[in-house]
Amino acid sequence: MRLQGRHWAFLGLIAVVTVTMLLGIRPAVVPSADTERMYGYLDSLPAGTVLMVSFDHEASSLPEIAPLAQAFLRHAMSRGLRLIGVSLLAEGTGIGYRLMSQTADEYGLKYGTDYVHLGFKPQYIAAILSMGESLSKTYPEDYSGNEYGALPLLSGISNYDDVAGVVSIADGSLTTHWIEYAGARYGVRVSAFVTAAMVTTYDPYLASGQMYAMVGGLRGAAEYEGLIEIGGSGTRAMLAQTAAHVYVILLIIIGNVIYFRLRSKRREA
Repeated sequence: MRLQGRHWAFLGLIAVVTVTMLLGIRPAVVPSADTERMYGYLDSLPAGTVLMVSFDHEASSLPEIAPLAQAFLRHAMSRGLRLIGVSLLAEGTGIGYRLMSQTADEYGLKYGTDYVHLGFKPQYIAAILSMGESLSKTYPEDYSGNEYGALPLLSGISNYDDVAGVVSIADGSLTTHWIEYAGARYGVRVSAFVTAAMVTTYDPYLASGQMYAMVGGLRGAAEYEGLIEIGGSGTRAMLAQTAAHVYVILLIIIGNVIYFRLRSKRREA
């Protein structure tokens, strides 16, 4: 097959991204005010504080969600915060459990004492409201089949009154249900790590104070990794994305130069 112009463009993109990643260049990422607010919030919580984290996303968004989730989990677990994992989507259940377990292993944390994952319950609005009344009735067993009362972390945790807040890691609109039901009805402090496409959806909630803090997209993940001083896939993805954007801009400039030169020659002819 004869290579055409677009093929060379794609091959050039592969080469630029590969070389940039091999060089290990670290782009300067200045954290936004929103990212700093989230960091300051988690950093202000004393060790032993219980937070609920909800994995409200599908597997298809994992390339963007995973860096956000890992940045949050590393910060929370390194600070000694205790986490209760849940999910409003079935797909997020296994992913959330794996991310929590992998991150906990980095810090030598123990399941049942430092973190638990309760799993998924259908009908997310009903599940959110039910947890506001009784966590143990909503989840008699955790994701692994352990009885609620057998897990030391859950001793004394009855409902939202016993957790410092809820952090929703989402690729869609499910965070709004935490805000509108858990936040409005039970006074829960809701924060979120969301994909870049959802940032504008949640900006009004952030501006009104209905949502406390938000980190968005790969850039947000890279900013957060910089604040906690732990490099991760967010920083690497931003490097690849920046290299690709620069390459595309150069192609646009070169394409325009060639176009105007050819047009000038045709006029002269």
